[in-house]
Amino acid sequence: MTERVRYRRAYDLVHPDDGARILVDRLWPRGIRKETLDLTAWLRDIAPSPELRKWYGHQPDLFPEFRRRYLAELTDADHAAAADQLREYAERGPVTLLTGSKAVDISDAAVLAEWLTGSSSAS
Repeated sequence: MTERVRYRRAYDLVHPDDGARILVDRLWPRGIRKETLDLTAWLRDIAPSPELRKWYGHQPDLFPEFRRRYLAELTDADHAAAADQLREYAERGPVTLLTGSKAVDISDAAVLAEWLTGSSSAS
């Protein structure tokens, strides 16, 4: 885990070292009221496309291909503004990327943490 970029489930308790708390899913996490999540931002447009998300379905054996496709999506115009905004948050200080996924290590948040830090070991 890097000191500046972390990822975890949106359902986890707020930690004092979270820094900017960014929800990176296109869909709001089930069962969480908006006023209780304590978000800095919800960057819906940084999330994988609906087509990619549905194709992937959080199937562990598809994660390498999901990762490859999602990293490619991050370079397209649909993701550009949200990607710039996420980079700005990361440049200002610690960032915690939040996802509703149960399998956080094979989620879009894990891929984004890797993308932001330029490593494959962010968590």
